[in-house]
Amino acid sequence: MVPFGGWNMPVQYRPILDEARTVRTKAGLFDLGHMGRVAVRGPQAEAFLQRLQTNDAAAIPPGRIRYSMILNQEGLTQDDILVYRNPRNDGFFVVINAGNCARDLGIMRDVAKGFDVVVDDQTHRLGMIAIQGPLSQQITQRITKGDLAALKYYAWMEATVCGIPMTLSRTGYTGEDGFEVYVPTGHEKQVWDAFLAAGSADGLLPIGLGARDTLRHEAGMPLYGHEIDETTNPIEAGLDWAVKMNHDFVGRAALEQVVQRGGTGRKLVGLTSTSKRCPRQGYPIVRGGQQIGHVCSGNISPTLDTNIATAYVRTEFATVGTALEFLVRDKAEPCVIAPLPFYKRAR
Repeated sequence: MVPFGGWNMPVQYRPILDEARTVRTKAGLFDLGHMGRVAVRGPQAEAFLQRLQTNDAAAIPPGRIRYSMILNQEGLTQDDILVYRNPRNDGFFVVINAGNCARDLGIMRDVAKGFDVVVDDQTHRLGMIAIQGPLSQQITQRITKGDLAALKYYAWMEATVCGIPMTLSRTGYTGEDGFEVYVPTGHEKQVWDAFLAAGSADGLLPIGLGARDTLRHEAGMPLYGHEIDETTNPIEAGLDWAVKMNHDFVGRAALEQVVQRGGTGRKLVGLTSTSKRCPRQGYPIVRGGQQIGHVCSGNISPTLDTNIATAYVRTEFATVGTALEFLVRDKAEPCVIAPLPFYKRAR
């Protein structure tokens, strides 16, 4: 157990690589109680979200979810978030990162001053438990009333889990199929234990933060504080698909200038390495003895059986297949630019 974003969180229950393989081949259970959970409602809830974040909230159908970002006026990333339109079309729900929760709520409440909207922090009134892996649907269905097969990816619905009315979504942060349940406080342990009992014959096991990081990294999903932070923008991070320029969000003008300039001169890329040393966050990336970038995240990939990393490098060196090096205590180790994501499940 370690401190993480103001919470005590499990890094691992068993060896991290074993946990990652469990999620890829069977299913794993995650305690996500540390994530921020915020309801947004009121006559101007949609208009408020259009100002707050980069994606087009007006285009989200009832019961669907979109990935998005909160930026500052300079177009730099304050957080990446998920925006949910309620299944009954009576408001929205936003999931934010634990470490940014206080800052995000401050930003949301500041933006809300210009709108007829209520920003309701429900983090301590709702638990959040996720199951991820190829067996997640069949396990979850055993304790759920509601047709999970009919629930699309990046959608959510009202359901009854363990006899308790709650909401259930189908997103995930591992690259696998899976579900999240939003549990009324006081019932978290009951639901957690029910999941483990329902999945015991299928090999369902609890999974910690270490394997979660490895899994999201293989799937090419950014982690705040690594691939994205307050020094990066969505264009260079390859997240421009979550930016819709058809509404006036905070930071739009700055991003338009980045686009007009043709970028920032750097780009987020994937790296693989057969070195005995694994590239880690902060390691310099060099070409011909000159530093051209730095590592954002590095892991040993149990799925690909090699070292993987993400890095920002100068745009002219960002082509897939380009041979580079990373430095470990001034010793150069080989790596090569690889396409992202490193892993994509068969559908």
